Amino acid sequence: MVGSAFRRVAHVCVYLVRKASSVSRGHQHPALGSRPAASGFTAQGAPGGVLELLGQSYPQDDYSNLSRKVLSSVGRNLHNQQYHPLWLIKERVKEHFYKQYVGRFGTPLFSVFDNFSPVVTTWQNFDSLLIPADHPSRKKGDNYYLNQTYMLRAHTSAHQWDLLHAGLDAFLVVGDVYRRDQIDSQHYPVFHQLEGVRLFSKHELFAGVKDGESLQFFEQSSRSAHKQETHTMEAVKLVEFDLKQTLTRLVTHLFGDDLDIRWVDCYFPFTHPSFEMEIHFHGEWLEVLGCGVMEQQLVNSAGAQDRIGWAFGLGLERLAMILYDIPDIRLFWSEDERFLKQFRVSDISQKVTFQVHHHSTSMQELLLFPSSASANTFPNPWTHHAQQHSY
Repeated sequence: MVGSAFRRVAHVCVYLVRKASSVSRGHQHPALGSRPAASGFTAQGAPGGVLELLGQSYPQDDYSNLSRKVLSSVGRNLHNQQYHPLWLIKERVKEHFYKQYVGRFGTPLFSVFDNFSPVVTTWQNFDSLLIPADHPSRKKGDNYYLNQTYMLRAHTSAHQWDLLHAGLDAFLVVGDVYRRDQIDSQHYPVFHQLEGVRLFSKHELFAGVKDGESLQFFEQSSRSAHKQETHTMEAVKLVEFDLKQTLTRLVTHLFGDDLDIRWVDCYFPFTHPSFEMEIHFHGEWLEVLGCGVMEQQLVNSAGAQDRIGWAFGLGLERLAMILYDIPDIRLFWSEDERFLKQFRVSDISQKVTFQVHHHSTSMQELLLFPSSASANTFPNPWTHHAQQHSY
C-alpha cells in the first residue's frame, strides 16, 4: 500500500514538472539552469525579431519590452544557490513545513517546486487568477512581456492553477519574479517569492469539530466582508484559523517565539477574505506576507470543486533583509565573496548579521548595480496596493 502511494506521488510529480513548467498545454519549457541567450534582441524589442530564452524562441511584437539587464538575471536562480541568503530562507521554510506537516504515510504533506521556468502565459499570470482584462496590473509599463502572449511571471501565483489542476492539495512554489520597478535600496525589478497553497476536503476540515459531519461546506448566499457567497461561515472560519495558525508558526520559527503579530484586512483578486501579516520587529511594524481564503471560482475552474483552501505569498528578500540585517536589496545580486561568505553557515538556522567592514569595503563596492534607475516605478512588492496583483 505504501509502495503504491509512493508510485502515485512520483507519477503526479513527473506530470507536474512537465505541465506546470510549460506555459501552455503541449508547449514544453525546460527548467531554469543556464544564462539566457538573447540573440537578435534589442532593449525594447523589435517587432518581427525573435527572442531566444531558456532554449525557446519567442517572436517579438509591440508588447516586447525586456531589457538586457533583466534578461541577464533570468536563470541566475539565487534561491537555489547554496548558502546564498535567499537559499537559506527558502531552506528554513521548507524544513519547517516538512517537519510540521506530515502526510498519511509519513511523507511531507507539502510538495515543493523551486525550478519552474519564469516564462508564463498572460493567461497563467492573470486570467487563471481571476484578474480582469482591464485590471491596471496588466499594464505593459508594470510587467516584462516577451510578446503579447508570453511574459516573465510577476508572481509565483502564476503556477497555482496548473498545480491545482494536476491534483495537488498542498504545495509551495519558490521562484524569481519580475516587475518593472525603480532601482534603489528597497526596490529591484527582479525578486523572489514563496507561495503556499492548501486545500481541504470536508472530512479534513471538520474532522476535529464536534458534530462536524452535520456541518456544510457550501451554500448559496451573498458575499460579505467575511466570506464568499458559496462558503458557509463555519467552513471559512476554520480555513482562516488554520491559515493564520500555519503562518504564525512559520514566522515564530523564523523570528523567535516572542513576536507580536497583527492581521490587517486587505484585497487580492484571488482570495477573499484577504489579510496581510505584520510583525513588530526592532521597534516597528513590518508587513511580511499576504494571504487569504482562495476564491472558490478559481478552485472550481481547476477541477477541485469539492475542496476549499487558503493561499499565501511572501517575498524572500523582505524576510532576508529583516532577518540578516541586509541594508540594500541589490546586495543579493552581488558576486563579491565579502558578501557571500558571511552566509556560509553549518546550520541553516544559525543567526547571521550582515556586516560591511568599512575599513576594507564600501557598500558601493559590493553592489552589482550601485546607482542605476528605471524610468518606470512600481509599488513596493511587499506592500499592498489596490492595483497590485500579487500577495
